[in-house]
Amino acid sequence: MIDLARLEGIATFVEVADAGSFTRAGERLGLGRSAVGKTIARLEARLGVRLFNRTTRSLSLTDEGSRFRESCLKALAELESAEASLAERTSAAAGTLRIEIPVLFGRQWVLPVLLEIARAHPRLRLDVAFANRRADLTTEGIDLAVRIGALDDVAGLAARRLGTQTTQLCASPAYLDRAGRPGTLAELAGHDCLVERRQARPTPWRLVDSAGRSHVAAVGGPLALDRADAIADAVIAGHGIACLPRWLVAPMLRAGVLETVLPEMTSDALPIHAVWPLQRPMPLRLRVVLDALFDRFLPTPPWDDTA
Repeated sequence: MIDLARLEGIATFVEVADAGSFTRAGERLGLGRSAVGKTIARLEARLGVRLFNRTTRSLSLTDEGSRFRESCLKALAELESAEASLAERTSAAAGTLRIEIPVLFGRQWVLPVLLEIARAHPRLRLDVAFANRRADLTTEGIDLAVRIGALDDVAGLAARRLGTQTTQLCASPAYLDRAGRPGTLAELAGHDCLVERRQARPTPWRLVDSAGRSHVAAVGGPLALDRADAIADAVIAGHGIACLPRWLVAPMLRAGVLETVLPEMTSDALPIHAVWPLQRPMPLRLRVVLDALFDRFLPTPPWDDTA
């Protein structure tokens, strides 16, 4: 157990070193000059070294005293940081937190968490932007982002994985009853397939089978759309087969609105991360949001949670 008198002696030593006088240090500490002198004497006796050079006109640190002061300052700073962190954790989260999240994924899975936080922490202001881009968090003053895909430059950033994005081939039961259920990838050629339109041309499906082999399916159909949620609407309406993120269609699959097609086929997995600039200590407002996200997404992301 730490002797509290030792901590008081260290604090007194640092005050004397900074004040350059027993008298001035005593005034700051509310102690008499004699009490300060006795505290320093006991500290020197315990350490077995002289910390100050004393003359009738001046007081200065010895070499050992200078090194000891640096160590003491670090120790006291750690104590102050621990106290401040504890005080913050027992207080209410407040202030503004700027957050950037992907448009569709953010609205479907992150926004509900943020709305719960906003209700629980009325002094916390969440400034949320929906964008499918890679903002520079530091230069743009963004406190937290959710990103889908490999992380590139993470210098000065912290990150934690929230889940994985894979795709799922799916269609409405009505379409499959009408057009038939394909049993192989080659049979997709005989089906209407809803593809995502990028840069004025449809994007082929790049798939991976259960053995890890890669396949490219150059599919097509009467509709090409540039939003995954629009494709999902078209699939539900029975316009064909689509390859969509599992986090988007999992609720529809569970509800029976959509049906899985070629379940052994999926896409390369893309990681989903929460990313934030490193800060020490971490502000409570950021900790509150991160804890809520981790509770919701880990260990099993909500779209895969069948409980």
